[in-house]
Amino acid sequence: MAQDISGFGLIVTIKASNTYPIGIPLQDFADDSDPFDAPVMTIAEAAMGLNGDLVKWSKPQGIPVNLSFIPGSISDKAMAILFDQNRVAKGKTGARDSITLIGIYPAGNIIRLTNGIILSGPPMPSVASSGRIKSNTYGFMFEGKSGA
Repeated sequence: MAQDISGFGLIVTIKASNTYPIGIPLQDFADDSDPFDAPVMTIAEAAMGLNGDLVKWSKPQGIPVNLSFIPGSISDKAMAILFDQNRVAKGKTGARDSITLIGIYPAGNIIRLTNGIILSGPPMPSVASSGRIKSNTYGFMFEGKSGA
């Protein structure tokens, strides 16, 4: 039997301690960039000693996640608010949200990422050379993970 690896139906919920304490479901994912992306992480490194002995060490890393949304959608507007609330500037204190992400995949498996922060996002809508408004990508970093 073939494995169904479809991502259709993915729902991500973001809980932000100050901005969205109850949580907000997100499902307006982009079509022109990866909508729910976890880049490859390096969790260990290795080298060779002078006499050819392998040495290794573990390396703690935060868990990076990028979310991309259809421009102007409800999900995009919610993330733009979260981004701006956590952005600091002269005379502006950020919300300092502690963020939890819960991803529910179509096959039923659930991932929970905890103690996160929003790292990046667009400060305003951008337009591609094709004339299309670009999908907005928001970057996060998380400390903990449970689920698969």
